[in-house]
Amino acid sequence: MHRRALGFAVVFVLHILWSGTALAAGAVAAAMPSAMDERVRACTSCHGVQGQGLNNDYFPRIAGKPAEYLFNQLTAFRDGGRTYPPMGYLVAFLPDEYLRKISQYFADLQPPYPNADQSDVTPAVLAAGQRLVQQGDPARKIPACIACHGERMTGQQPGIPGLLGLHASYIAGQMGTWRSGTRHALAPDCMRSIAVKLTDKDITAVSTWLARQPRPSDPRPAPESAKRLPLACGSQPQ
Repeated sequence: MHRRALGFAVVFVLHILWSGTALAAGAVAAAMPSAMDERVRACTSCHGVQGQGLNNDYFPRIAGKPAEYLFNQLTAFRDGGRTYPPMGYLVAFLPDEYLRKISQYFADLQPPYPNADQSDVTPAVLAAGQRLVQQGDPARKIPACIACHGERMTGQQPGIPGLLGLHASYIAGQMGTWRSGTRHALAPDCMRSIAVKLTDKDITAVSTWLARQPRPSDPRPAPESAKRLPLACGSQPQ
């Protein structure tokens, strides 16, 4: 009996030691960054550790945007559709397969949104921005932003980005690049056709209103819809 009890005691101690080692190893593994965490470090150094964006016009939120949209932007930087030298340098020699993995990595993240902009803006400017975002301007053949970007303005699968969580100056800057032609997409380039119809006041109003909106309770892009977009877009399935 004494030997049997001793044997059980040894087995029990070994089990405890093994369990503790396994748990410790699991905790270490969980704390260690994944292979993709390491691979996207060049991205997160500018766009934030979870792609949440920084307080900087050049480094917007990329987390949670549709993977197809992010892939289109990466290939645009690589192939010349968008021009920003640091981004062009980073992706210059990366194949599509790798860019798709990066895109999916950030699409799967949903870190908290930053606080809404609270800068002083006149009620008239905000009203003009809200009108363009929600109703467009039929007289100038400008569709409402929500007609493509979704009622909640969180984007739409598979490739339309959300408009919330971005600085007004970033939104205005991108609209300016669409209008000038320094940013473009596959023909027909629907964003350029819209941007060239917008005045400086329009762009200021839209970007300011969007930046002041409360963060969505459900930040995920809307599911793909069978409803046709108001304009043909070469980058989106029709």
